Amino acid sequence: MTAPVDAVERTVRDEFARVVATLARVTGDVGLAEDATQEAVVRALQVWPRDGVPEQPRAWLTTVARRCAIDRIRRESQREGKEAEAVWLLDPDPTPPPESVVRDDVLRLVFTCCHPALSAQAQVALSLRTLGGLTTAEVARALLISEATAAKRLTRAKQKIADAHIPYRVPSDVELPARLKGVLATVYLIFNEGYAPSAGDCVVRQDLVDEALRLGRLLHDLMPDEPGVIGLLALMLLLDCRRTTRVAPDGTALRLVDQNRGAWDARMAAEGVTLVAEGVRRTPTLPDPYVVQAAIAGCHALAPSYQETDWDAIISWYDVLLLVSDTPAARLGRASAIAERDGPAAGLAAVLAVEGLDHHAWWHGSRAELLHRLGRDQEARAARDEADRLGLNTPALRSLDASLSRPASP
Repeated sequence: MTAPVDAVERTVRDEFARVVATLARVTGDVGLAEDATQEAVVRALQVWPRDGVPEQPRAWLTTVARRCAIDRIRRESQREGKEAEAVWLLDPDPTPPPESVVRDDVLRLVFTCCHPALSAQAQVALSLRTLGGLTTAEVARALLISEATAAKRLTRAKQKIADAHIPYRVPSDVELPARLKGVLATVYLIFNEGYAPSAGDCVVRQDLVDEALRLGRLLHDLMPDEPGVIGLLALMLLLDCRRTTRVAPDGTALRLVDQNRGAWDARMAAEGVTLVAEGVRRTPTLPDPYVVQAAIAGCHALAPSYQETDWDAIISWYDVLLLVSDTPAARLGRASAIAERDGPAAGLAAVLAVEGLDHHAWWHGSRAELLHRLGRDQEARAARDEADRLGLNTPALRSLDASLSRPASP
């Protein structure tokens, strides 16, 4: 039974991270796990279109990847004991070491990649590349850096691991809190790439959104009292509660103003709002950035309509966010809120004041929207074309084009 190529590719993409994570646990070597999984993927892309996707694709990929790892160990290593190591890999279902409270393979590997010997940026870049399955270009867009910078960062991280002989091992339980910042950033950026893909034809990559939510819930089970964990889970829930209303029948991305709030997932939104309240209660003096971002999302979730949104509250929360995490993305979000409260001229001034995003497609898309609302259509078209050149994904570009085709409104 044959299988469509796109279905095969989607299945492989969905299973890649878990296969890498499982093999990394078994081998203790993420590089070997990645290489062996890539070999298994190549074989799947050759066989599955002809024979059909197996009933258990992850098990198929894991078995083939394990055999590839065994072959590589036998072929490349002459050290005593390596043959025994290869035989040990034949164990079809090795269990996680009992000493770790982190039982999920993917989450274990996120903690493993976030090694303190690496810079915070390198930890997140390496995790996104390994666990999120993101390309170097997608990693670059997620981190708001150039593709060349992302490539250098990944190369240097791997080189440092090799030069310093940093072991790929799951940290002990007492080491987990020190690695949490990088883990949270990784999960959040995986979610972001799923929620608003930086390129391609999808309005949303639900596989990445679901995986990030799964990891967020696992983290909350593991560290229920950590404000950052509470805030991140709340933020993801409050954004994903809109999932069924974000795509028009023709595949175009729907703006927040055009979404049917009555179709938002009320239970998911309520859970998110409850978590925001818990996060705020646990951070009375020093706000947590994820809790603050979740509070912003909560303002949208609680507004009966777009027109009744409390923009004063949202801008106030952005001001708090800038005190604890002053990033270009946060400033761009605040600028968008300014545009809604004070009008497009004030919004455009705020957007133009954001530094470091001139290579980012969404910044140019925001400029295009506001320039159009001001009646500056030639400049708006130029900003739209720059967003297109920088890789704004197809549905978002269609949505932008639809906005630019409508009569300008203040």
